[in-house]
Amino acid sequence: MGQPASPRPWTWTARRISPYCSGVTAQWNQIAWTAGALAAAVPAGWVARRIVRHYAEPPPPLALTLAATAAIFTWAAAVTPAVMVLALSLVLGWMLLTLALVDVRAFRLPDPLTLPLLAAGLVGAFLLPDLLPDPPLWNHLAGAAIGYGVLAAIGWAFWRVRGEEGLGLGDAKLLGAGGAWLGWRALPSVLIIACLLAFALIAIRAAFQGPASVRRRIAFGAPLCAAIWVVWLAGRLAT
Repeated sequence: MGQPASPRPWTWTARRISPYCSGVTAQWNQIAWTAGALAAAVPAGWVARRIVRHYAEPPPPLALTLAATAAIFTWAAAVTPAVMVLALSLVLGWMLLTLALVDVRAFRLPDPLTLPLLAAGLVGAFLLPDLLPDPPLWNHLAGAAIGYGVLAAIGWAFWRVRGEEGLGLGDAKLLGAGGAWLGWRALPSVLIIACLLAFALIAIRAAFQGPASVRRRIAFGAPLCAAIWVVWLAGRLAT
């Protein structure tokens, strides 16, 4: 009888170090990777704040940026067994954090940040197909096209009906980048999580600032970044 298929490397359980190592080796590897990720978080957080400062003043406090970067990098190190997957995770997490901070501060997702993120996902899918969630490359190309097309179409429809911008093309490009990294099958999970986070933020704001605050715009790019990150590390909501 054949051996059971091993879990895919991008799922939550398979990314933990324990299925690949055991005992003292696993513990020391995890400590080393986490320490390395925390060390990398300091310059990464500083650079992220500098980039945000280029698009919006004032930038977020340095301590907050460093803490957020350290939390993201530590999470990646805790659930990523392979060095290359960890490297990809740190790059993705850093770029998503930078985009989220820019969107919160400036209500924009600049092309110099979204387009390289999209390109990096497609290059990774081409060069390292076994390390990304949905090989082959076609699924990631489809994810980029569908992700962009869905939000661009929603934004266009909203503008036609209401006469004002509801979703910018920056959000569409960001979801396209998420599709490039995750593949098209992950897009429903990303959108569901992003919408739930956005609704939660609106509800919290309404509770503290009153019902009138519901009509104010929200930086949807930040929940979208968080959703892409969660799905990258934890996998789709349903498989």
